[in-house]
Amino acid sequence: MFIFDQTEENMSIKVEQITKRYGEQKALNAVSFEVSKPEVVGFLGPNGAGKSTMMKILTTYLDATEGKASVNGFDVQSESQKVQYSVGYLPEHNPLYLDMYVREYLGFNSKIYQVDQARIEEVIALTGLEPEAHKNIGQLSKGYRQRVGLACALLHDPDVLILDEPTTGLDPNQLAEIRQLIKELGAEKTVFLSTHIMQEVEAMCDRVIIINKGEIVADEKLKALRSNQEQTVIVEFDYRVEDAFLNQLPKVKSVVNTHDFVYEITFDSQDDMRSYVFDFAHDNELKILQLNQKNASLESLFRSLTTGQS
Repeated sequence: MFIFDQTEENMSIKVEQITKRYGEQKALNAVSFEVSKPEVVGFLGPNGAGKSTMMKILTTYLDATEGKASVNGFDVQSESQKVQYSVGYLPEHNPLYLDMYVREYLGFNSKIYQVDQARIEEVIALTGLEPEAHKNIGQLSKGYRQRVGLACALLHDPDVLILDEPTTGLDPNQLAEIRQLIKELGAEKTVFLSTHIMQEVEAMCDRVIIINKGEIVADEKLKALRSNQEQTVIVEFDYRVEDAFLNQLPKVKSVVNTHDFVYEITFDSQDDMRSYVFDFAHDNELKILQLNQKNASLESLFRSLTTGQS
């Protein structure tokens, strides 16, 4: 398990030993982590891992069974109203009043947060809602409804954004725009988001927290997490080599003959293992026709941590 060491400075979210039970079932089991400002953190896990439960606790929609959590320094249980006013929340199932118009809905929420009406036009522009802002929400596509939810989360300019599957229903162009917006917001705010799309994590996040079966299994800066992965060397020789010989290379995890004389050799090492493959070829009088290195994807790492499969 990877653990990211966080300091108290600029701390926005602090979770200490949070457990949530539904009867005999534990949705969360002694979960602890901290998130600072500014930072974009991807909260990953398979379905049923506890992601939405954790987000609902942080936004005061659910009470924890045990443990403590604070957002912007406010305790989620004893200072719930202060938490609600200091957080922008986009839930997984975005609840909207479909019979209201976009500006009408944002105006309604602006009164709750007591923000200036001019802010409505600002968030409409920020989230790219201008072409549809005159419409009834019920007429909007799923992607534009998602933008309305994000605009509402941004209305009161919160320091912390908690976004549960924020890119659901967006087309490729919308994805690029919202991805860029989230990255820009993360330069000044804390953004804590869940997603199932690994490419989104790699594109937007500074750090990932992976949860499985209610427990944290990884918490690391994305750059460092990539460096902790195994590596695969793709090599093509001038004739076939028995797998048994290649398995004698140091730190070999697997050898796959993909086609003809091409092999994918996976090493459990951060070191560049191509030199070992080159030496192997030289010692065995083999010619190397190609020699490339690739890193395991975040998706492969996610699979290995949540299912035990690489």
